[in-house]
Amino acid sequence: MSLTCDAITKTYSGRDVLQGISLDLQPGKIYGLIGRNGAGKTTLLSILTAQNPASRGTVLLDGQPVWENRRVLEKLCFSRELNANAESGLTAMKPKEYLRIAATYYVNWDKELEKRLIGLFRLDVKKKMGRLSKGMLSMVTIIVALCSKAPYTFLDEPVAGLDVVAREQFYKLLLEEYAATKRTFVISTHIIEEAANVLEDIIILHEGKIIAEGNTQEFVDSARHVSGKAEDVDAAVKSLEVHHTETVGRSKGVTVFLKPGQTVDESFDVSVQAVNLQQAFVALCGEETAT
Repeated sequence: MSLTCDAITKTYSGRDVLQGISLDLQPGKIYGLIGRNGAGKTTLLSILTAQNPASRGTVLLDGQPVWENRRVLEKLCFSRELNANAESGLTAMKPKEYLRIAATYYVNWDKELEKRLIGLFRLDVKKKMGRLSKGMLSMVTIIVALCSKAPYTFLDEPVAGLDVVAREQFYKLLLEEYAATKRTFVISTHIIEEAANVLEDIIILHEGKIIAEGNTQEFVDSARHVSGKAEDVDAAVKSLEVHHTETVGRSKGVTVFLKPGQTVDESFDVSVQAVNLQQAFVALCGEETAT
């Protein structure tokens, strides 16, 4: 039961914020959707879960369209970042009411897990949501995501506002749930390196287009940072895919992404270092610098 989207485009005010997105999300994986602010991540997640119509393209779950298809929608959960302001209508609502509504929508809602997580997070379910901290609101979204038991569950910035202990707690809970159920999770987050060990596959979205996707470890292993004198660096990475050039005087640093069989020519006087997921992401989506 795969979730696929084909040539998804979303247009706002004459501008394509998503441009021809095609994906095949397989069951039993944890995906990371990463990109800079404004890349289109939340828009894409909302389209995949039929909360927002695509301008063009299709989204199918197990061959069935997700749009206005109740039987399919029961298998999808999009737990997005909550804003408990006057415009959202959530200010006066209490978490217990919000969770009760969610439980009526998801047919496999896990009430026992809900009770456990409320206790674990020390969430005051009787307090108005307009008075909850950003971290506590994130805990509400996490409870909805995990307790929904939806085969395909999407979380948009689930750790926003959480301290380091709570973030670690979340990823532990996520892995526990994944191990027990083999549900598919798609996580959009800006705290990239902290999530790197959890994400089996990554999808990098940049300016409305997917510029990289695949196994996380293979993606990271393909990247190298090469530095040294500019002329040596240029010679060592000749014919390689080069990103994120940094120059300081006569010194130069670049990140390269190696295809199978390719290597950096270390016969030149250069330093070659491995990079982590965050550094590889910055190399693809960041700006070049020169001083």
